Amino acid sequence: MNRRTLILGASALGVAAFAGGAFVQKQRRDAEAEAATAATPTEDQVLLVRDYSPRFGPADAPVTLVEFFDPSCEACRAYHPVVQEIRRQFPTQVRVVLRYTVFHEGSDEAVRILEAARMQDKFEPVLDALLEQQPGWAVHGSPEMDVAWEIAGAAGLDLEKAETDQFFPGITGILNQDAADVEALAIRQTPTFFLNGKRLENFSADSLIADVRFAVENS
Repeated sequence: MNRRTLILGASALGVAAFAGGAFVQKQRRDAEAEAATAATPTEDQVLLVRDYSPRFGPADAPVTLVEFFDPSCEACRAYHPVVQEIRRQFPTQVRVVLRYTVFHEGSDEAVRILEAARMQDKFEPVLDALLEQQPGWAVHGSPEMDVAWEIAGAAGLDLEKAETDQFFPGITGILNQDAADVEALAIRQTPTFFLNGKRLENFSADSLIADVRFAVENS
């Protein structure tokens, strides 16, 4: 066996060892992800999803992503396109459920706008418009709710009807129940996400999509 043969043989062994090591590392990462998921406690589904909660996607989707969000929250606005991307990538595999988390002044009225919009089948366009133009109305400490109403009207909301519907007792009940569930689940920041009943910690835009993909692939 000459020196060239020895070098080629050593190179081949090195490639094989690298490939094997990469495979082992992937297995280890997958095992760690599964272990972390298993170690995260699953919350009571009754607290996470109410019959009235706004939702997108099939009711029988194998994966459920619950977002506790505040219409006035800048981070919720930033994550809105991420959630939309998840819906785009997994239209039949993921159900997205929204829960109201009223942490900022004026957010309760914004929820009333959204719920009045839902009564008119205008929920999604009004939600998109309020979040897209959030800096124009959600001024912390001095929200411009007249501007929020104008934005909703431009998105198709019948303002005259909505101004009456916003005081519908059922909307007050939704606000009260969501507030109780937020307290029971110890939600302290928005957005807070639960994936198949398990709270996601230290997430980013990329990791949120990756976690959802992992759940879909293993559902």
